[in-house]
Amino acid sequence: MVRIIDRYILREICFPFIMSLFILTFVLLMGRILQLMDLMINKGVGVIDISRLVLYLMPPFLLITVPISLLIAILIGVGRLSADNEITTLKSAGMSISRIMLPIMGASIIAAIITAFIGLYFVPYGNTATRDLLFTIAKQKASIGIKEKVFNDDFKGLVLYADKIPLHGDYMEGVFISDNRLVKDPTTIVAEKGYLVSNPASMTVTLRLRNGSTHSVDSNLKTYKRMDFSSYDINLDLSSPMEKEGTGTDKKSREMNIQELLERSKKLDSSSALKRELVIEINKKFSIPLSCIVFAILGLPLSIGQVRSGKSRGFTVGLLVIMIYYVLQLGGEGLGETGRISPVIGTWAPNIILGITGIALFLMAVREKPITFDFIIKPIEKGIATIKNRWRRNS
Repeated sequence: MVRIIDRYILREICFPFIMSLFILTFVLLMGRILQLMDLMINKGVGVIDISRLVLYLMPPFLLITVPISLLIAILIGVGRLSADNEITTLKSAGMSISRIMLPIMGASIIAAIITAFIGLYFVPYGNTATRDLLFTIAKQKASIGIKEKVFNDDFKGLVLYADKIPLHGDYMEGVFISDNRLVKDPTTIVAEKGYLVSNPASMTVTLRLRNGSTHSVDSNLKTYKRMDFSSYDINLDLSSPMEKEGTGTDKKSREMNIQELLERSKKLDSSSALKRELVIEINKKFSIPLSCIVFAILGLPLSIGQVRSGKSRGFTVGLLVIMIYYVLQLGGEGLGETGRISPVIGTWAPNIILGITGIALFLMAVREKPITFDFIIKPIEKGIATIKNRWRRNS
């Protein structure tokens, strides 16, 4: 009988969790849709590469949406049971709040393990794979986009013209370039040959020109300069919003796994900003998964006290708790990165604060004490009344 009730509670949570996970992940992905469409339509990136980019973007999104979806699911699912007096019926049958908490806690532990696995392995891999794929796309765009006897303006600040490109496409002949990257000193470059050289280590694509000259005139059109060269390199700006994020010489903290973060942080001085950033990233690998358990402890007592107000209240309360959590997280990380507080404290502060609050509310629910928010609501009501009175006096 007890197992049937456990499955029943989990079933009430499962559907809202899946729906919330899908909706929230889709909303986060929508922030990238315009960038992905720009790569597909304007840059000529294929559907397969776009699909791979979407797949690589999923782990960072899931790291955020899994804990949030769990909280919303608990508030909606258990809130429905409470609103229909099913929680009261279970308590009348001798099932305590602590016992009702067991299947919810089991679900939160599973969610925490999944989130930890995503954060430790899939997020670094997805970020690194995104960076490598964007560089590959950039190389293809540079090589495929340049056609002979056509003025090409895909590169920021440059207009490139090649008189002839052999079938194998290894180089260009009769290269003409209008370089407007420096507005005050525009330059015209002419070269016999040009080669595209990619450097995977620095994530750059360079146009290497052979046997040519540069020509420039000052803004007053009084001074003409010419420089002959045997070799001249131009770094091509292949920028799009996503490509800028995917380029860089060294791995960023979000692209490192836990072992790389630990090894890198050991080599740095404790007072350096990079050290604090790495420490925050290390602790986030564990604090974010633990938030699933914190949300479960906090969600049950908040949902039990729900009146017959439908599922909207659970969703609203969930958004409020999530907003508080992430405001605390951003504030703690910001103070930790600037060195005003310990990075460890800054990272774990949201879990500690909401965890203590959740335990206090849970104990109140176990003792069947009414859970109210008069300490928040009454000051707000008092402030509104004061404003109304002043407005009436002035009018």
